[in-house]
Amino acid sequence: MKSRKGLVLTAIVLFGALFFAFKVIDTRFDRSDLTQRQRLLTAIGSLLETEHYSPKTINDAFSKEVFNKYLTELDGEKILFLQSDINSFKKFETTIDDEIHGAPILFAPTVSAVYAKRMAEVVALYKEILATPFSFNIDETAVLDGDKLTFASSEADRKDRIRKTLKYLTLERYIDVLDQREKNKSTKDFVVKADTTLERESRMKVLKIMDKKYDRIKSTFNDDQRFNAFLNTITNLMDPHTDYYPPIEKRAFDEEMSRRFYGIGAQLKEDESGIKIASVQTGGAAWKSGEVVANDIIIKVAQGKEEPVDVAGYATEDAVKLIRGNKGTEVRLTLKKLDGSIKVVSIIRDEVLLDEGLVRSAVIQNGADKIGYIYLPEFYADFERENGNRCSEDVAKELVKLKAEKVNGVVLDIRTNGGGSLYEVVQMVGLFINQGPVVQVRDKEGKSSSLNDKQAGTLYDGPLVVMVNELSASASEIFVAAIQDYKRGIVIGSTSTYGKGTVQKTVPFGKPIDFTSGRTEYGAVKLTFQKYYRINGGSVQLKGVTPDVILPDAYEFYKIREKDNPASLPYDEIAKVPYQTWNLADYSGVIAKENAKIAQDNSLNLLKSNLEWLSKNAEQPVNLNIEKYRAMQQQLKTTVNQNNALQKLEKDINVDAMAVDKDKFYNNSDKQKGERYLAWLKSIKTDKELDVTVKLIGDMIHPDLQASIKK
Repeated sequence: MKSRKGLVLTAIVLFGALFFAFKVIDTRFDRSDLTQRQRLLTAIGSLLETEHYSPKTINDAFSKEVFNKYLTELDGEKILFLQSDINSFKKFETTIDDEIHGAPILFAPTVSAVYAKRMAEVVALYKEILATPFSFNIDETAVLDGDKLTFASSEADRKDRIRKTLKYLTLERYIDVLDQREKNKSTKDFVVKADTTLERESRMKVLKIMDKKYDRIKSTFNDDQRFNAFLNTITNLMDPHTDYYPPIEKRAFDEEMSRRFYGIGAQLKEDESGIKIASVQTGGAAWKSGEVVANDIIIKVAQGKEEPVDVAGYATEDAVKLIRGNKGTEVRLTLKKLDGSIKVVSIIRDEVLLDEGLVRSAVIQNGADKIGYIYLPEFYADFERENGNRCSEDVAKELVKLKAEKVNGVVLDIRTNGGGSLYEVVQMVGLFINQGPVVQVRDKEGKSSSLNDKQAGTLYDGPLVVMVNELSASASEIFVAAIQDYKRGIVIGSTSTYGKGTVQKTVPFGKPIDFTSGRTEYGAVKLTFQKYYRINGGSVQLKGVTPDVILPDAYEFYKIREKDNPASLPYDEIAKVPYQTWNLADYSGVIAKENAKIAQDNSLNLLKSNLEWLSKNAEQPVNLNIEKYRAMQQQLKTTVNQNNALQKLEKDINVDAMAVDKDKFYNNSDKQKGERYLAWLKSIKTDKELDVTVKLIGDMIHPDLQASIKK
């Protein structure tokens, strides 16, 4: 399993020619002297060495990197392997490169066998430890960050680490029930339980959590998945965004990009009973069957007439991968109905549109000004269908609707937007500028070219503010860099965006599974083959984009950006290309005024200081003495409450759906979907960062605050 730091943001993808996959790579699949895994490994190695933008040499030094990273990926918490295991694996430390070049695969299978053995031991250990009460009066600490630990020196050391982790989890719950008892002890009919009872109940809650966690690992992280993780360790060492996708993961990636998939048309949820049907989409495949209703428990999932898979211990996302598939194929669900009966239901997969993941808009009233607010979760694109979802087209439609509402300005929110299609971002920029270059790309040979907006005119030429944060990456960074370079609007957000300046394309392996999706039997590699640059010649790689106006941000001090990954490609620059900056308005005065205001805002400065303290504290060992733990929790609670107060708006933002969208929000035929849309509107009303942004765009709009507007 990847550690919690193994964050992979959605990549920029070019859907062009499928490279040289079938021409070169399939010749390796035809070699009868190699096993399937060897053929896949050597094909991936060949691809990386010859076609990656900046390939590392696959030699003994690279082998050592793979060795160390793979073991850490499998055991990020450092509670599984012993140092003696690591020592026994050392014989493979400089031979993995030979395996990539065609030698028999020995490292991954050897590690996998030990992994399975140690997993069984860890399960036995946590059950044994949780059978005995904890004492919370001892002074000891637990290190929860695996990056700060080495592998356990002995079985006793490993057991002690697991014990401390379990004690911490139990302490959290024990304090919670102690506080509940104190709060409700005078309440009529409330049962006041002894400390020992509450401690035991807290341990049993942790036992249930651990059982679920390790049942899921056992069910979904088998030997094949561990080998796929090995392949991804190799690809990720070339750079963080070169990934191997086995077939089912490739399908999930395509679905995320297109915002469409083929499934049963039902929302799932997870509780103590297992995976349940939360709701059934009217008109969807499950609804048409007439045999699937809310609260049915999914026990098993089968692909047509194949052997069903028991999904006990699965997380919702794991079950979803089994239920989704190709259009027109059969999935058989074994359901436990509300009356306790068991029923097998056959459903033919049909298209499901993830419309809640598409762009959406609202109107904000700010005094006399009406502001259009557009939320774009990612730069999605469905190139497999002529009428597929394209974010640039969807944003264009929202702009048309907002112009009909006679808005005075537009806020485009791409916070936490991890990227998507390079083609789409070029089209998006074109909605706001009048022709010109948008981004430069350079290949591994050093040849660069620019991608241009060729459409004359703009769809929207009024005041524009773009909201970003440190998780705005890739295509998002191309967009804001272009807006900034053209001086077309103002960018507001954290000190920098993510810092991903690389371009990927997918390279398939093996024979096609079907002739509609482009997916193949051995999956695909998402390969970094270009870097992109701003039109001013700068790169966003590592550095990201620095907003014009900077706001304190909750994630600012956490190590989650591109620059925090040692495998990232370096920053560099190329020559700029000619472009004409926006000549309708000069917002430099507004930017200077807003930054000065923020610098003098005591509440924002205190918020920044608190956020920095919280991030540093999160890296510290946790004290397992109940009194010291309580004292730290009180300090944390005080700081968090202070932050909440600092971020609380004196008055909610005045926001509502556009007139043409009222039915979608207030009269949706899918009641639960309508409720989710309304919940989204409600969340906007209390967004402090958006409130600051709305006031900023108010300064851009109001004539007496725009003295520098050109006549």
